[in-house]
Amino acid sequence: MTLTHTQLSDLLNEKADQYNRPSFIDRDPISIPHRFSQKQDIEIMGFWSAVLAWGQRPVILKKSTELVTLMDGAPYDFIRNHEESDLKRFLAFKHRTFNATDALYFLHFFRQYYQQNDSLEDAFLTVENSTVEPNLIAFHDRFCGLTDFFPERTRKHIATPARNSSCKRLLMFLRWMVRRDDRGVDFGLWTRLRPDQLVMPIDVHVNRVARKLGLLVRPQTDWKAALELTENLRQFDGMDPVRYDFALFGLGVEGEM
Repeated sequence: MTLTHTQLSDLLNEKADQYNRPSFIDRDPISIPHRFSQKQDIEIMGFWSAVLAWGQRPVILKKSTELVTLMDGAPYDFIRNHEESDLKRFLAFKHRTFNATDALYFLHFFRQYYQQNDSLEDAFLTVENSTVEPNLIAFHDRFCGLTDFFPERTRKHIATPARNSSCKRLLMFLRWMVRRDDRGVDFGLWTRLRPDQLVMPIDVHVNRVARKLGLLVRPQTDWKAALELTENLRQFDGMDPVRYDFALFGLGVEGEM
């Protein structure tokens, strides 16, 4: 599809406005953290729902809800105060390649982390005043760094630019936590990372629509592709390029393009 710069700008802004509203929430994984009001609950279930976000959305919502139930409806409280006997209930948990071993390590990491930190934002700010790239690398290394307990199989669930992954799920989580506007979808809980530092998450819908619109030409869908797409979207909004995630995803998932 060939559009002029003005036509493309108008389309992206129109669709971002159309889909960036509360009606978007119910069918999306972001609905899981929206069930909570406490910051740590939002962070924990936002992170976990994003990590599980592959496959059909109804299944993602079902499995994320199952995790909430396993944590007695109070993730932060459960992580801080559970007994070892409480972990047995996770042994049957599975979503695609994510299994009980992975779930138990996530609980272990969260417990250690929140014993020393108030917000998960600090884990994504190892390198201050920088882009998200070195911070995603540092987060991966930190998450996988509890060597006395870390199951190697869990590494595949935490992407890193160091392996040239597109890091779609982590970038989606960062969008949820960092972007802030008056639309009621993204949380804007974190203030030390800025929206202009974010990188576009590329799922199958965003990938297809971005290529049709000429916003992405790199053949591989990898970290370099995510940077390319983000840079091209900056020409339409340099302060908040990732808001066009709503436009590209919406156009794709609703079958408009």
